Amino acid sequence: MTLYAIYDPQPGRPDLPAVIPENFSWLAALLPPVFLLRHGLWLECLAWAIKLVVLVLLSRMIGGDAAFALYLLVAFWLGLAASSLRRHGLHWRGWRFRNNRLASSDDLALLESLK
Repeated sequence: MTLYAIYDPQPGRPDLPAVIPENFSWLAALLPPVFLLRHGLWLECLAWAIKLVVLVLLSRMIGGDAAFALYLLVAFWLGLAASSLRRHGLHWRGWRFRNNRLASSDDLALLESLK
């Protein structure tokens, strides 16, 4: 069972509600730019690119192994924070939080929230 956050679109938009699971995101951890751009998190993707450039420049001073370990740590953190980033992005775009649902899949969480 997973906890899902349900968000409603802005009034007047025909979009379906967004269902965001509260769990670790492997896509965010393994392919951060793909995850960020897929969910419309443009500023976060820019911040990720800046962090990556800084890490590459820093690797000359701290060594390649230490820089790779820092990259893995930041990627793991992004996997943990992915649902929070998505919720923040929806809230910033005007979506309204409806409620939380405990369900075994996102479809069931959406169906339960419509009752």
